[in-house]
Amino acid sequence: MINRNKSQPIFDRALNVLVKGVSSNFRYLGEKQTPVISKGKGAHIWDADGNKFIDYRLGWGPIILGHADQRVNDAVARHLDNGTTFAATTELEVKVAEKMVKIIPGMEKLRFTNTGTEATMHALRTARGYTNKEKFIKFEGQYHGAHDYVLFSTASSPVSAMGSRKSPIPAQVGSGIPNKIRDYVYCLPFNDFDAVDRCVKDHHGDIAAILVEPCLGNIAGIEPVNGFLEHLKTLCDNHNIVLIFDEVKTGFRLDNGGARETYNVIPDISTYAKSLGNGLPVAAFGGKTDVMDVIGGGSVTHAGTFGGNGVSMAAAEAVLNILTESPVLKNLADRGERLKKGLDNILTEEGLAHQMCGHPNIQGFLLTDSPVKEVRDLAKSDDSLYEKIMETMYKKGVWVESDPREPWFLCESHTDEIIDETLNIFQESVKESIR
Repeated sequence: MINRNKSQPIFDRALNVLVKGVSSNFRYLGEKQTPVISKGKGAHIWDADGNKFIDYRLGWGPIILGHADQRVNDAVARHLDNGTTFAATTELEVKVAEKMVKIIPGMEKLRFTNTGTEATMHALRTARGYTNKEKFIKFEGQYHGAHDYVLFSTASSPVSAMGSRKSPIPAQVGSGIPNKIRDYVYCLPFNDFDAVDRCVKDHHGDIAAILVEPCLGNIAGIEPVNGFLEHLKTLCDNHNIVLIFDEVKTGFRLDNGGARETYNVIPDISTYAKSLGNGLPVAAFGGKTDVMDVIGGGSVTHAGTFGGNGVSMAAAEAVLNILTESPVLKNLADRGERLKKGLDNILTEEGLAHQMCGHPNIQGFLLTDSPVKEVRDLAKSDDSLYEKIMETMYKKGVWVESDPREPWFLCESHTDEIIDETLNIFQESVKESIR
């Protein structure tokens, strides 16, 4: 059992002042189970009791270099003495934007904001302003932040509430969302050419945007089938629809140029956050000049007190410099592939039917013998066994999300030795879980 002698009293205090003791619904694991973290360094984190874990959650993806990376810390420290927030443009902000435009294929202009939620919210508004249309397409199982318009048919929505594949229904996530908002969103199965063709054919006059995660950051990293993203691009180009890549999780993780580089498809707008700051809050959205130029001048509103603040820009500049000056993501992919093959081999040796999913840098697996292309395919997955394996790993010092929908994230600090240790613990945990 994991020692909670110090963590539990702290969490008991949290319950008195924080709703459910947390600052995000997804952090709550129960009154006696929710971890309390004290620090992180590299690929490891420690809880309040000093229990040490190899971390594959990485804050749900932002940590691309490792926790408390000294290069990023030093860059932030150097800029703190200059102040942080001025309600005005800074040269540092310009330098970071120039860097992003240089390394992201097809990126021409952008705006900074603070979170992935803000980035997708503003990207949608920009698409509406550009097209003078109001509705949009999103794909089932995909998560685009916590604003009202996108809280339909996410990874946490029951498949039973999504209707049939041929006639899908937007499944609202939680209460507090005005009923009328569902009228503005079409939720479709991912990787389904026919579904998106029918929707665009019938409603293209109302559709401002197609919003898509190039690979599913909340569904084990499921990737697009060959030609799907290209097909979305063609549909958008032919029907005055803005193609938005939600790269909050894939940006500066798959390749330096993000998913548009990995899959060789250039959207009209992309959104970024997470890895851009290696754990510090920073986000951006941007794309083609003619689309982005509808912002301001009495047209589309975009504002924010903390967008482009000095701390976030210093972190982003450091991250981008590191990624472009050394083969971080290539090395990460090599280690990720070692991990993926190792997990695959162990599951095969133990006779467990499974499907490996995702890019090496954002990957997962599902315990099913059926191919997995979208969220509806998860219905046949043995989630209880997966959870048992992950809980056993947690007790042995490896922290992976116990929900199979959440992928394994890797960072630069996951060395070959750490990968080997992980695989050894995984093998032990599988054997113990299937006894």
